[in-house]
Amino acid sequence: MDDDVAFETLAVHAGRADLTAMGVHAPPIDLSTTNPLPGIETGGISYESMATGHGPTEGGAVYARLWNPTVARFEEALAALERTEQAVAFSTGMAAFTAAVLAAASRGSGRHIVAVRPMYGGTDHLLASGLLSVETTFVDAAGVAAAVRPDTCLVVLETPANPTLELVDIAAVVAAAGAVPVLVDNTFATPVLQNPAVLGAALVLHSATKYLGGHGDAMGGVIACSTEWAEALRPVRAITGALLHPLGAYLLHRGLPTLALRVRAQQATAGMLAERLLAHEAVAAVHYPGQGGSDPTGLVGRQMRGPGAMLALELGGGYPAAEAVVGALGLFTHAVSLGGVDSLVQHPASLTHRPVAPDARPGAGILRLSIGLEDGEDLWRDLERALGAAMAGRATELAGASAG
Repeated sequence: MDDDVAFETLAVHAGRADLTAMGVHAPPIDLSTTNPLPGIETGGISYESMATGHGPTEGGAVYARLWNPTVARFEEALAALERTEQAVAFSTGMAAFTAAVLAAASRGSGRHIVAVRPMYGGTDHLLASGLLSVETTFVDAAGVAAAVRPDTCLVVLETPANPTLELVDIAAVVAAAGAVPVLVDNTFATPVLQNPAVLGAALVLHSATKYLGGHGDAMGGVIACSTEWAEALRPVRAITGALLHPLGAYLLHRGLPTLALRVRAQQATAGMLAERLLAHEAVAAVHYPGQGGSDPTGLVGRQMRGPGAMLALELGGGYPAAEAVVGALGLFTHAVSLGGVDSLVQHPASLTHRPVAPDARPGAGILRLSIGLEDGEDLWRDLERALGAAMAGRATELAGASAG
C-alpha cells in the first residue's frame, strides 16, 4: 500500500494484506491454543524466536501465549495508524502499561519513573502503589526535566489527560526527558487526532477497549513502538500471560475502519455540547481542549488534529449537584469506560480516580462525559433536563436551610 494514502483508507486496509492469498475477505479468527509442530528442532527454534520477542519461524506458531495470527493482524493495523514500526497487543490497557514499566525497568539504568499528573486513576494507582517495585515521582509537565534522574527509566504522560482533559506538549516533554524514553497514553485522542511517535514518544499506549474497538464489547490494550521496543515487550507479555484473546483482537481490528468516522462525528457533538454547557448557570467550568482557555499554547491544531469527544463539566453545587445530574440523566448511561457509540457519564472522584491520592483526585463536582453517536440535540435536551433538576434540588435545599 502507498505510504501517502489517507487515514481512512489505511484504517480499512491495514492488517489485511494476507487475506487475498488466503482466499478470504474478512480476517479469520484463529482460536487455536496450541499448534502442530513440524519437527522437534524447528519447533524449538520457533518457540525460542517468539519467546525472545520475535515472530514465528518455519516451526510454526507453537502456542497461543507466544503469538497468534489474528492478534498480529490487529497489531500491524494499529502500528500503521500510529506510524510506528510495530505494535504489541495485550489483554487490557493496564496489562499493556504494566509490561511497558517492566520492560523499561529491565532495559534502563534504574527503576525510577517520572509521571505527569493528571492521568488515568488506574495508572496513577499502580505507580503509586509500588507494586511493580519502581519508585515514581509525580510532577506536572513543567517539572519533568527537574525530576529526571540518572536512574530514571521512563517518563509517563497522558494527553488529553483523564479525566479533566489537560493537554501536554509531547515534544516539549520528550525534549525535557532527554535520553529517557517517553510513554504517551493516546487513548483519548486516538491516532485519528494525534500521533505521539511522530513527536518523539518511544511508546504509544491505548486502552483499545475504548475508541479503537468503539462498541463496548471487547477489552484490550496495545502499545505502538519501534521494533526494538516490541522485542522487549513481547517476552514480558509471554511470561506474564497477557496476550490479547483472538476474538478480542478480531473485534478491535473490526473497529478500526470506522474509527475516523466515529471520532469525528462524536467530536462535532462534543464541541456543541461543551459550548452550551459553558453557558449554563449550573456549570462552573467546562474542561474541553481548545475551549475556555484550556489550550493556552495552541496544541489543538499543532499537536492534535482536533479536540476530541471527551469533556468534563464542573458543577457549582459540588458533589450533591453531580449526584443529582447523574441520577436525572436518561440517554447518558452511568458507567465507567469511554469511547463507545453510546454516551456515558461518570463521577471520577468516586470511581476511576477513587484510589488516587487525595491531593491529586478530581474535584467532587466534576463529571466526565464520553460523547457517543446519538443525535446532538437529543443529548443536549437530556443534559439540560438533568442540570435543571439539579438546580431545583439545590434551590429546595437552600430554602429548607434558610427556613430552619
